[in-house]
Amino acid sequence: QVQLVESGGGSVQVGGSLNLTCTVSPYIYARNCMAWFRLTPGSQREAVAGDTGYGTQFYVDSVKGRFTVSRDMNDNTLYLQMSSLSPEDTAEYYCATENSGFSCRFASSIDMNGSWGRGTQVTVSS
Repeated sequence: QVQLVESGGGSVQVGGSLNLTCTVSPYIYARNCMAWFRLTPGSQREAVAGDTGYGTQFYVDSVKGRFTVSRDMNDNTLYLQMSSLSPEDTAEYYCATENSGFSCRFASSIDMNGSWGRGTQVTVSS
């Protein structure tokens, strides 16, 4: 099975920056969608940003202009560059991939047809 491992989480002050990395093993197809989700207590997982595998990226409105997702198309390492962080960005961030040719914009699609990483915590302090 596909294994995803997130790294780079930590604690930063408001307005700070943080970079997350997701590594894949043993491999996935380059055209499989990959995405970052985040989860806060009492909420459902929300797709933050992703790469479709076809040269297109997507972002949730709340992070547009602040977050940048990128993907190494050789080994499918997924990155998330976060800047201008606010307390609203505090969450557990999860890497995910969809393996059946469907969209990875929804947690339900990952649950049914993909894989989750174990998560990395991002905390933004006032």
